[in-house]
Amino acid sequence: MRTLLVSDLHMGSGSGSDVLRVPALRAALLDAVADVERLVLLGDMLELRHGAPREALAAAGGLFEDLGRALGDGELILVAGNHDHALVEPWLARRSETALGEPLAVEQLLSPQEVSPMAERLAEWAAPARVRVAYPGVWVREDVYAMHGHYLDCHLTVPTLERLSLGVMSRVIGRPAAGFTGADDYEAVSSPVFAWRDAVSRGTRPGGTLNGMATANAWHALGGAPKGAADDPPADRPNGAGHRRRRSPLASFRRRALIAAFPAAVAVLNHARIGELSSEISGEELRRAGLRAMREVAERLGVADGYVVFGHTHRPGPLPGDDLKEWGRLVNTGSWTYSPIFLTDKPGESPYWPGTCVLVEDSGPPLVRGLLGDRSHAELRALRRQARR
Repeated sequence: MRTLLVSDLHMGSGSGSDVLRVPALRAALLDAVADVERLVLLGDMLELRHGAPREALAAAGGLFEDLGRALGDGELILVAGNHDHALVEPWLARRSETALGEPLAVEQLLSPQEVSPMAERLAEWAAPARVRVAYPGVWVREDVYAMHGHYLDCHLTVPTLERLSLGVMSRVIGRPAAGFTGADDYEAVSSPVFAWRDAVSRGTRPGGTLNGMATANAWHALGGAPKGAADDPPADRPNGAGHRRRRSPLASFRRRALIAAFPAAVAVLNHARIGELSSEISGEELRRAGLRAMREVAERLGVADGYVVFGHTHRPGPLPGDDLKEWGRLVNTGSWTYSPIFLTDKPGESPYWPGTCVLVEDSGPPLVRGLLGDRSHAELRALRRQARR
């Protein structure tokens, strides 16, 4: 069955980075969807960490209606990630009451009605497409397994907030990632963290620490941004893709202090056995660390013999010029979020440029496709400002 996999839409993002909120940017995706029999939304469809679920659902309704029309009587499979884990949490809670100790398999195929009211609503919008929910992943083909990929944070060497949260939880409950043997281990560590963050978001709009912006800004300050990265210019400079803001003396001092203290902070975290973390945070290391961690997950889940398609890291691949040996049989879908801090001035040049997907045919390797590479910074910025209104 010809299948398109798309991940990390983050519909309802508080920053307005979710490009598919804008109807004018959906056309390329809808054209691709109309050419397949099945669409898999591979997690983080909804941004449930930036506010109440109703806000994300309001942003996503029109997109799901468009996807349903494009698919016709085709199949739509919804897979939850870490930012929309609440989509499957009701089912996971009921499962803990009735599963009689059976381990969580790598594929559970469920009707939306079995999962949650939120999943039901998405399915209603996506009619006439046939909708099912899969968790934690789905077999797209007998040799192609797909999941969001958020389990990889348990093995990541980059000290992101998510990685640190999971490391602390692992220590608290005495369940080290080195001993994981299945999906239940990952859920035992991650579900409490996700539930807390979801609960906070339902009651208030989280600040930069919890919504991810603080992590991205810290990464930028530490020198992780690509050479020639496009700063996000003020609204009155729509064409200033490469505009550089001058740092104040205080901001420059804080940046130097952060750079000096970072290796020592990582050493303290390693000593506390929060994880085996590294102080290297370059774009190359982000890619390598993500691939190492995802390979670890695939092996521990028993799916490493075939291709494994995942999202989560927002870095699609393998792309032209990538080391195929480094990727092996891993394939990443990329994202549909526009975050200038990760991008260079030239449209489509950065691997983090939004609008990528993965196509799986009846045979052959999964193929990465870029659908928005012809859009300029100016277009995406203008449309993002429009979405914020």
